[in-house]
Amino acid sequence: MKKLIIVISLFWFSYTNAQNTNVTIDSDLNLTCKFEKVILKNPDHNFETFSNNQVNREDINKLIIESKIPNILNVKNLSEFIDKIDLEVKISNKDIVLIQAFDEERNYSESAVFTKKTGELIHEITINIKQEEKEKDISFYSCKNNNQDT
Repeated sequence: MKKLIIVISLFWFSYTNAQNTNVTIDSDLNLTCKFEKVILKNPDHNFETFSNNQVNREDINKLIIESKIPNILNVKNLSEFIDKIDLEVKISNKDIVLIQAFDEERNYSESAVFTKKTGELIHEITINIKQEEKEKDISFYSCKNNNQDT
């Protein structure tokens, strides 16, 4: 599992550094997302996976993703942090939505990947980016689009 996360992280950062904004489709998604599992990396857990029966996490009742060609991508109700900050990475096409945002000190980040075909949402929070021992919280959700026309 640890190797998989490292490979995903390498892919993620190489892709996002090459292209920070790329919106190729207009869409309005209104999603309901059910929490499935979380992978934790912190002082107590080393990339350990916990199911929805093992941890208390809320579902996301109304995740809104609005994209407009060529560079507008808004995400609402994923987290308080994402609701309040400008996204640094904004990618939306017919297959995926990918976002990333950092705090001012670049010591905290949140990113998310939503796969439209499968409805899978991965939400990653990274804390203490500048320190050797970063903390990660990677949550997985299964989402349903409440809009009939998208």
